[in-house]
Order: sequence, then C-alpha cells, then structure tokens
Amino acid sequence: MNGAFDIGAVALRAQQRALDTIANNVANVNTPTYKRVDSDFSEVMARQMQPASQTALLAARDFLATGGVRFTPREMIFNQGDIRMTGNRLDLAIEGAGFIELMGPDGQPLLWRGGTLKVLDDGLLASENGYALRANISIPDDATNLEIAADGTVKADLPESQGAELGQISLVQVSSGSDLERLDRGIYRPTESARLTDARPGEDGVGLLAQGRIEGSNVELSDEMVQLLTVQRAFAASAQIVQAADQLAGIANSLKR
Repeated sequence: MNGAFDIGAVALRAQQRALDTIANNVANVNTPTYKRVDSDFSEVMARQMQPASQTALLAARDFLATGGVRFTPREMIFNQGDIRMTGNRLDLAIEGAGFIELMGPDGQPLLWRGGTLKVLDDGLLASENGYALRANISIPDDATNLEIAADGTVKADLPESQGAELGQISLVQVSSGSDLERLDRGIYRPTESARLTDARPGEDGVGLLAQGRIEGSNVELSDEMVQLLTVQRAFAASAQIVQAADQLAGIANSLKR
C-alpha cells in the first residue's frame, strides 16, 4: 500500500514541476529573445538504496519510490523566434544561431541574443542592461545615423566624415545549448565546459545581424496549452492513485477480526 502512495507522490511532484515549466514558458510568450524549455519524463523502475544522510535523502526524494515517473527538464530550445521590425536603430536581432559576446561585471564572458543597445557614459556600445560588447566599439558623442550592417560593421556619420567605420560586431557559436545558464533579458552565462567559437556574421551558420529588428520569443502558445492540458490530466490521474490508495488503506484499517 505504501508503494501506491510513493508512486502517486513521485508522479505528482514530477507533473507539478512540468506545470511550472510550462507556466514559465507561457508567461514569457511576449519576452524578446526568450527560449522555451521543454519537458520530459522518465520511468522510475525500482527503489534505490537509502542515502546515508538526511540531506542526501531530501535531494534524492524523487528516486526513492517503488516505481513511477520522474520529471527531467530538457535543455533550452534555441529555435529562431519571429523577427519583427521596430524601426529603432538601436534594436538588434540575430537571424541565426549565434550570440553576441558581452563583458560581464568581473570580465567574464556573457552571451546575448540581441535586443536594444545603449551607449554607456564612456561611449561604449552595450546591451540594454549595461554590459559592454566585447568588440569594444566606442560611439562618439557627435555621431549620428548609427548603422549596423548584416556583417556586423558599425558605421556612423561624424562631423568630419560620413559613414565612418567605428568597429565590427562578431558573433560566437556555442557547442551545445546545455552549456548555457540563463540569466536575465536574453543573456546567458557559459559554463566551464562550454566551447565558444568566434565567427563573422554570415559564416559557420552563426547568422546575420538585423538592425532595427527584435527577435521574439520562440514559445508557441497553442503547443504550450496542449501540453498544459495533458499534464493537468496526468496530475489528476496521479491524485486519483493517491486517493484510491487512501480508500484501500481506510478499508484495511476498518476490518475487524
């Protein structure tokens, strides 16, 4: 009887985590450059050995059931989101699989899928949350008509010259999406095992840059709603397992010799 409670509890926890993942995807359907996270389930076949400590027991609680199902979040799905026109010269999208490399607070590399650029007080071109581009492009105070070509070349009109070249934005390719940790506003931190490869826009499949455009989320609301309904039904079925086990336990307890 305890096995039925364990199986139901493990399934309820797994489906609750799946619901949380789907809800997070739905909440970010309008977040620029957001990449959805998929859900997966794996079967728990048999009880493992008891952990030696209480801390290990809590960490392994999803694995201790006689059987059931375990939730396994997949890596982020880096499919291209829709590119929409904004007309803002400081909006920048990547049409492809590449990333723009930024300089983090302590000099560590950060990766960005694009968004709205800004010019820092020292003139450096940066992401909207203030991380300067690794390309170290400085925009003079008197610059006008900023242009970013598809190959990353940055130009602007200066009082002494028209279309002066200020630098070039290169892109970075990552070996695997699982080597990235999501931060905020389309920024990712590569893990220690991540392999980063520099490439010019248009080369090695990293894509091209698109000025005046923003990449939307790659969440398909219809797909998420279908998954949501499926997981909700599975959650209700697991709750019925626990309820049936409770009813059987009640019958057993009420038996008299």
